[in-house]
Amino acid sequence: MPKWVPVLIGLMMTTMAAAQEAPRSFALAADEALVQSGLLDYILPRFALKTGRRAELGIEPADLMLTDSPTGGAVFGRDGQAWFVDLRSDNDAALRFADWLRSDIGLRTVERFVPASGAAFGAVAQERIVEAIVFDGDAVLGAKVSALHCARCHRVSEEDTNSIGSTPSFMALKALADWSDRFGAFYVLNPHPSFMLVEGVSPDFDPARPPSIVPVLLTLDEVEAVQAYLSGLAAADLGAPVAAK
Repeated sequence: MPKWVPVLIGLMMTTMAAAQEAPRSFALAADEALVQSGLLDYILPRFALKTGRRAELGIEPADLMLTDSPTGGAVFGRDGQAWFVDLRSDNDAALRFADWLRSDIGLRTVERFVPASGAAFGAVAQERIVEAIVFDGDAVLGAKVSALHCARCHRVSEEDTNSIGSTPSFMALKALADWSDRFGAFYVLNPHPSFMLVEGVSPDFDPARPPSIVPVLLTLDEVEAVQAYLSGLAAADLGAPVAAK
């Protein structure tokens, strides 16, 4: 017998044992209104067909509950009521069902169900909490530094009328999704390193390539001040994205 045969048999037995150990069913609990709606009778067989796992209703303790008490992101809803997944164990089949409900396939399955009465089930709008990005620094000083140095090229305020037409205004930059990244390290983004130095941070100019304009020398406090000033500006309205035809 070749030496690799026992190893292969061992791997096959280990794989089969692992497959046998993984639970193929889970205990599911849901409120009576959801059960009576018929939704579970529709989606559970389809989940079982897709994954080979099945749910058993009414068995205690439940591995997973579909509840109207917020426990995370809602998986579906109707008539202003939302249902949430509440995992009560690490049962593999229950985890698969939770993932399936949160997937596009699971949601489409829920949406295809036509109840005998009442509104259809569907996705629930999720509230997003967006934290405002604010840079620490002296915004008043930042306005002065911006007017003195940045206004050479950029329009730095609504009142400012001096700028190079090819450079975006501070307000336009603020409207970009990555504005905080751009201003978090603006002094290392081209073309700034060719004429700008930050004390204690930037390397000296290359003697072979001196600045083509009067160089700008900033302290770290001034850099943070400019960042703080921009974070307080209102973003410009750049209009709707250009749609390809």
